[in-house]
Amino acid sequence: MKLNVDEHDPCIDLRDELFRDRSLIIAANRGPVTFQTAEDGSRTFSRGSGGLVTALVGLAQHVDASWVACARTDTDIEWQAGHVSLWQSPETIQVRFLSPQPAAYDAYYNVIANPLLWFLQHQMWDIPRQPVIDMTTWRAWTEGYVAINRLFADAIVDQARTATKRPLVMLQDYHLYLAPRMIRLALRPAERPTLLHFVHIPWPGPDYWSILPRDMRIPILEGLLGADLLGFQTHDDVLNFLRTCERNLSRVSVRYSTQRIWYRNHHTQVRAFPISIDVSALRRLAATERVRAFRTEIENLIGHRKMLLRIERIEPSKNVVRGFQAFAEMLELFPELRGQVKFLAILVPSRMDLGEYRNYLSEIMTEVGNVNATYGSSDWEPIRVLLGEDYERAVAAMQCYDVLLVNSIADGMNLVAKEGPIVNERAGQLVLSERTGAREQLQEGSLVIAPCDVHATAHALRRALTMPAEEKERRAALLRERVEREDINWWLCQQLEAVARL
Repeated sequence: MKLNVDEHDPCIDLRDELFRDRSLIIAANRGPVTFQTAEDGSRTFSRGSGGLVTALVGLAQHVDASWVACARTDTDIEWQAGHVSLWQSPETIQVRFLSPQPAAYDAYYNVIANPLLWFLQHQMWDIPRQPVIDMTTWRAWTEGYVAINRLFADAIVDQARTATKRPLVMLQDYHLYLAPRMIRLALRPAERPTLLHFVHIPWPGPDYWSILPRDMRIPILEGLLGADLLGFQTHDDVLNFLRTCERNLSRVSVRYSTQRIWYRNHHTQVRAFPISIDVSALRRLAATERVRAFRTEIENLIGHRKMLLRIERIEPSKNVVRGFQAFAEMLELFPELRGQVKFLAILVPSRMDLGEYRNYLSEIMTEVGNVNATYGSSDWEPIRVLLGEDYERAVAAMQCYDVLLVNSIADGMNLVAKEGPIVNERAGQLVLSERTGAREQLQEGSLVIAPCDVHATAHALRRALTMPAEEKERRAALLRERVEREDINWWLCQQLEAVARL
């Protein structure tokens, strides 16, 4: 992958100019590759999937680059550090795996990052009951989250001191909130790299952040303000971060007009960089034989009926149950649609080791059973659920939908809302929650709903199914053109442009 297929694109020139005297360090909880040990003892690897890995690995192909991550398998631990080629070319990227103690990693990931911070930032806590921040939580904070952020910071500091070029460090997400300040304080001004931190999940307002004790809340804010450039998914997230800092930090100067924060003799630029998808790669995948085979299966399943589709991880934030309730209310209000539409839900189990997630799956299947029992007939099953992760099957389903439902309670972005319009071939409509990050870019071509309003969602589904063909085509074209224009390369280029202006 390249930043753009056009080698004369200004972004290519920007990349080359920016990295003429810079190297690149990427830091994330997960690495770009997964290593395996073959039966003969040799080590093989596969590249990670997803837009983030694709974009950052694509950038890394053209610069002196390394990727720092936590080891997740014994083979990762054995690897520790070395160079791999992720392209059909001689270029390599150094992949360095850090090896924290298992107890420390568990505390960092399974107690603090997930679920404490993730649930907080998606505003999913049942406040009268959860969270309970007790002695175990505090121990996980100090011995897990703080310790592993320190491990990352130390590794990056070591690389910055030995680098022949001053690095640009690109830190990713809520796992590493403390690391920017740790890195900044450990280095003399002449040694300091340019620090960019991108937050992939929503940032709630200051009132919700007060759930965290100040001795967690303040270090998180101070940690992030160690960065030179701080990126969020939406303008709302940017505003919420500015307000959170203003509310919680003393002697801080927040400039809303320029989206800059001055704190402790350092300024941080805060910007919205909505992440997107690799449009070209998705279209190539959609044309493969395996996707075509899945599409045939799905078309046979749906038959002559219209198809309503959702594709989700099984997480409470995805609001799956209310989606089925809205479908049921549509069938109740508009009985002429009974037997005329089938709701296909492709659901991927997630974090099934947590009781909240297992319970949510149970609630989902109970609701499906209720809807099918109430409205189904001998020749019509209103809802069909397919469990399991198979991206090719999901892409095939996206080609066929008449309506795509994305009714999340909270979503940093939601890439399904962007993938669907790119591969859909039926002028399918998007019913989109106003609480997804994707809403800022896609609302013009979508039917926007409040995620808790089952009644309005039912009406939106009906409108999407019965909309005149001309309006369907117009809306579908708007969505497609916006995603094509603001794809994963555009997301990355926006960040590079912002770095160049620092």
